[in-house]
Amino acid sequence: MRLLHTSDWHLGRAFHRVNMLDAQAAFIGHLVSTVRERGVDAVVVSGDVYDRAVPPLAAVELYDDALHRLAALGVPTVMISGNHDSARRLGVGAGLIGRAGIHLRTEPGRCGDPVVLADAHGDVAFYGLPYLEPALVKDEFGLVKAGHEHVLAAAMERVRADLAGRAPGTRSVVLAHAFVTGGTPSDSERDITVGGVAAVPSGVFDGVDYVALGHLHGSQVISERVRYSGSPLPYSFSEADHRKSMWLLDLDADGAVAAERVDCPVPRPLARIRGDLDDLLADPDLTRHEESWVEATLTDAIRPDDPMARLAARFPHTLSLLFEPRRTDTQPDASYAERLQGRDDHEIAEDFVTHVRGAGPDDEERAVLRAAFDAVRTSDVVREVAR
Repeated sequence: MRLLHTSDWHLGRAFHRVNMLDAQAAFIGHLVSTVRERGVDAVVVSGDVYDRAVPPLAAVELYDDALHRLAALGVPTVMISGNHDSARRLGVGAGLIGRAGIHLRTEPGRCGDPVVLADAHGDVAFYGLPYLEPALVKDEFGLVKAGHEHVLAAAMERVRADLAGRAPGTRSVVLAHAFVTGGTPSDSERDITVGGVAAVPSGVFDGVDYVALGHLHGSQVISERVRYSGSPLPYSFSEADHRKSMWLLDLDADGAVAAERVDCPVPRPLARIRGDLDDLLADPDLTRHEESWVEATLTDAIRPDDPMARLAARFPHTLSLLFEPRRTDTQPDASYAERLQGRDDHEIAEDFVTHVRGAGPDDEERAVLRAAFDAVRTSDVVREVAR
């Protein structure tokens, strides 16, 4: 069976205020063409179809167009909700849409209820594990206290129990939206940390033939059977080095996986340039970036006049301008932004406690801080789901 694995469309999202709808529409067209031209038997979409719980109308129309075009090809599609999606909204009409071969899996309770497709070698069971927010789904799985690993392990227990009751030789594919250990994040993914832990070990998914992951925006191979497709488009300059693609997979009679990357259309290359303004404007090596989306970091000791307009004269698609001035012996201190770089909210809070009273928090106080941050993040998730 030939599968096409994609995820993290983020329909409706902009890139530094640039409307990406045309680029997203071009990707959908490329997806449909790939399905038709490469003889794809099933499409799997591993979450974050939309960028927010209540997407703009234009994004909903593009999603509707994608479903109609896939259904018209007669190729089944299995799709789960991600942490950016409203699972309840995305799942509306799932039963009716399923009759057209578009199978939505947005309910945690249906983790062990697969979509079963068949080829010449028998059945392939597709299990959809939508994004499982621990605070919202722990009761569903009978867990008293839960983190990401706990809820995913409980969901996989249901998957393995169902698979064990199926005919010998039934192959299996799991779709999941999670941060798996070994993956590399970028700046454009929403934080899903619970209790200070975001990543789960890949061993949670042992026992199935292929795991189609979503959430991280870079295409990555965790193992031969566990892969991220990554987002088809860039959503931050931290993705400047990404090769945006989908996975084309052949699942043989024994469940072995052969994988090929299929590149996605590039609306415009990304470039991160750094240096003094005058040097950037004169450097001949930067000519190749004149039509790119540019993030420029200026290192001038003194902020130059009108830097964005001067940059735009050479790099008309400059979208982000940062300042990291060279430090002199009389200006040794890093800026506030530099001191915070790479630190999460919990670490910043601990630094504040240390600054105010001269000593950092003890273990009990750290637990209180962590619980407070988790409560705020969970409250935001609950409020968004209820919209």
